Amino acid sequence: MSLLKNKIITMGAKIKNFLQTEFKSNSLATNIWLFLTLFSILILSFLWFFQTVFLDSYYKHYKTKELNNAASQLEKAYDHNNLNSYETIARKNGICIEIYDDENNKYAATNFNQGCMEFGNRNFDVKKDFINSNLDKKQYNLINSRFKNDTLIYALKLDNSTYAFINASLVPMDSTVSILQSQLIYVTLVVLILSFIVGYFISKKLSKPITKISADAKKLADGNYNVVFSSSEDIYEINELVDTLNYTRGELSKTEALKRDLMANISHDLKTPLTMIKAYAEMVRDLTYKNKSKREDNLNTIIAEADRLNLLVNDILDLSALQSLEPNLKIETFDLIELTKEIINRFHILTEQEGYKFVFKHPKIVKVQADRQRIYQVIYNLINNAINYTGKNRKIEVIITEQDKHYLFEVRDSGKGIPENEIKFIWDKYYHNDKKHKRNQYGTGIGLSIVKSILQNHGCNYGVKSSSKGSTFYFELPKSLD
Repeated sequence: MSLLKNKIITMGAKIKNFLQTEFKSNSLATNIWLFLTLFSILILSFLWFFQTVFLDSYYKHYKTKELNNAASQLEKAYDHNNLNSYETIARKNGICIEIYDDENNKYAATNFNQGCMEFGNRNFDVKKDFINSNLDKKQYNLINSRFKNDTLIYALKLDNSTYAFINASLVPMDSTVSILQSQLIYVTLVVLILSFIVGYFISKKLSKPITKISADAKKLADGNYNVVFSSSEDIYEINELVDTLNYTRGELSKTEALKRDLMANISHDLKTPLTMIKAYAEMVRDLTYKNKSKREDNLNTIIAEADRLNLLVNDILDLSALQSLEPNLKIETFDLIELTKEIINRFHILTEQEGYKFVFKHPKIVKVQADRQRIYQVIYNLINNAINYTGKNRKIEVIITEQDKHYLFEVRDSGKGIPENEIKFIWDKYYHNDKKHKRNQYGTGIGLSIVKSILQNHGCNYGVKSSSKGSTFYFELPKSLD
């Protein structure tokens, strides 16, 4: 006895551990399993309630409807010369029909093997009551003294002297209800057991891919960008989630790589001018402080490197402000030709000393609406980018074309172009198509990121077209309404 008790306790503990392992209180599997189980209980409760409360009422309603249908058929098929022509209607509907011709004292009855009530003569209470009422139709509910059961009677006046009495016996429902209830007990047990089992497998099937995706997502959160999300289930929503997470993983991986490159590149660009400033300062202090010409050259180098350092810091601050704050644009009308010429003139020294050629094509008048200072930054950075990457002929074209509601602004270089699979990355900070950072001769390496942020804040269309003969950066500005 003690051994059996120990086995039962051990089995109970195993079942408890299994349920705790498989079904956590707030897990998806538990919720699905509970939902299916509760749904089964709800359906069974409805069946029990209907069978025990409404079965008798429904049965009476059904038999009443049968009598009404039979009465309609009887009216359509009525033949005064043949009172025995209703046998088919009675047999088809499982009812009894009596026809009584009061004027000629004729009588016909059908189908009394159904346990119906027989009227027999005119003095029967129901028959007498209906004939004297002068009504066309009337319904009665009586106790059949012969069979001791309820009987529904539908009285119908067919013509001035002919009456039909349609009646059906209501079989006592007590025994039927008892049988149904006994049957429902077994049905309930079977359905509950099946719902537990089916609910378990369905919940595990639906929750298994979610659990796997969740585990992989934790790896991604820990910085493992090599994880690949997948699902063996052909469920649309889960497949959509897998695709989204794989896309997110790819984007996070690129962002992480860009962050590392950004830190390395900024450190490089900060370190280089600082090193040169320190070196030339020490040179002035120790070697050239007495030689005016060399001292001035060294000091000019220090000033140039300080200016470059200042430019880099200002560009980083500008980019941070553009990307983190709400756009604070000062929209105004200005002459885009005049602004572009002003910027090109800033590079005049490159034309004189290094042979760069700037070609500027434009309509006679170009008035636009935008933030003048921000568009100045955009054009300056695009021209500066073209200077860094143009070909040996050192030619840069700046073209303004009039469109319907906009002006198209283009900057073209004659360099080797950008590979098609890398075009979408060029707007990233410090991205270079050779994948290696080099200190730009004219700029800080984040100019295109500034261009992107400014044009996005303006809501302007922008982009780049590239081939082996060079690249064209473009953007659109709305025409002035003045």
